[in-house]
Amino acid sequence: MTRVYVGIGSNVDRDRHIRAGVELVAKSFGKLLLSSVYESPAYGFEGDNFYNLVAGFDTDLELPALAAKLREIEYNCGRQRQEGRFLPRTVDIDLLLYGDLVRHDDEFDLPRADIVLFAFVLYPLAEIAAGGTHPELGRTYAGLWRDFTGDKRQIRPVSFSFAC
Repeated sequence: MTRVYVGIGSNVDRDRHIRAGVELVAKSFGKLLLSSVYESPAYGFEGDNFYNLVAGFDTDLELPALAAKLREIEYNCGRQRQEGRFLPRTVDIDLLLYGDLVRHDDEFDLPRADIVLFAFVLYPLAEIAAGGTHPELGRTYAGLWRDFTGDKRQIRPVSFSFAC
């Protein structure tokens, strides 16, 4: 089994889509370790604020099958892939970590570069995997958050509950 961490975000009907995305991930992969939900501004485009969280789970799926399953979950939550990276989203599920795998190519960016770039990714990851070690940097996520030089004020916790 491989421990996986994914970022889940939405800025379209956020409550409904975050719940639906988490429910489908749980249905597909079983017990989830969930961070709190955080609100943050849209990055790279003008749009409604996002809700973001990180989920951790174990899987025996190989990387391509896992990626396909995550895309299927997005699709089932109404995600439509359009041209352009920075657009409103019903659900966006980003694969952050696949065990300790390091792979940067046209298909995968692992560990995902966003981990050390954006507070809305690093903070929830540090919340649920504080002692975990970044496979390339050799530093804990708690340590990376402590030393984060980006704008930590860009995220705020949201009161949120899940059925799973």
